[in-house]
Amino acid sequence: MIGPLIGNNRRLSLEQRGWLRTHKWWLMRRSSQIAALAVFMAGPLAGLWLVRGNFASSEIAGMVPLTDPYMLAQSVAGGWALGASAVIGAGLIVLFYLVVGGRAYCGWICPVNIVTDSAYWLREKAGLTRDRKLDRRTRLFILGGTLAASALTGTIAWEFVNPVSMMQRGLISGAGLGWGIVLAVFLLDLFVSRRAWCSHLCPVGAFYGLIGRASFVRVSAHNRGACTDCGACFNICPEPHVIVPALKGKDSPLVLSGDCLNCGGCIDSCPVDVFSMRARLQGRPPETA
Repeated sequence: MIGPLIGNNRRLSLEQRGWLRTHKWWLMRRSSQIAALAVFMAGPLAGLWLVRGNFASSEIAGMVPLTDPYMLAQSVAGGWALGASAVIGAGLIVLFYLVVGGRAYCGWICPVNIVTDSAYWLREKAGLTRDRKLDRRTRLFILGGTLAASALTGTIAWEFVNPVSMMQRGLISGAGLGWGIVLAVFLLDLFVSRRAWCSHLCPVGAFYGLIGRASFVRVSAHNRGACTDCGACFNICPEPHVIVPALKGKDSPLVLSGDCLNCGGCIDSCPVDVFSMRARLQGRPPETA
């Protein structure tokens, strides 16, 4: 029953709001992810070096350093001496995600999210409803484990198995064992558990989720009084537990959980426009009866 239910809810949104409004945030996310990947690929494949490096550490136009703060944390744990550019680059990333939402990296930048979303789409189309329950706290344990591994080995431990890095290398070289890890992520999400990788296992998402708790831009159920309980937002959301306090609670309609990807899926799917993007400090609008 889950597959048909999801389809019916989406058809309702399509009928009432049209194709473009039902896919607006999805289109923006995909454009952002593809553009980010294209910028990194343009150098090695076409000689257009707008950005040098990878998703973990890069430099824009030879002037602006960007460093994944999770990689920086592993470097600190591993006892590495930190250069000023790495610290500045990590600070810029943290500042950016404190504004737009820490796990926005997962929904708007990470190319592996395209892989996991594709697995979810295929899972839905095939009606694969068997779902092995995983504890989302597992990603926090993996996060702690990678920091411990970095401390013990003096390396940036996660980079040895990071699907994002493996995918980028595979696209450049055209082959490699890294594609096996990407395929494993796809098959895990397809056959084992819904949103298994991004929602339950990935330590990068866990790290940015900790930062994202304080972010300025939030999804808001500002029009929650109009909710018809169709369930479309819960079905589309990669982290449906984040919606409940905002949609059904008596306090702030803002989605305040650091687990939220700020992906806008709930905005796309809702046929009665319950959700929107709001600033954390924005006043709470009156609700409909």
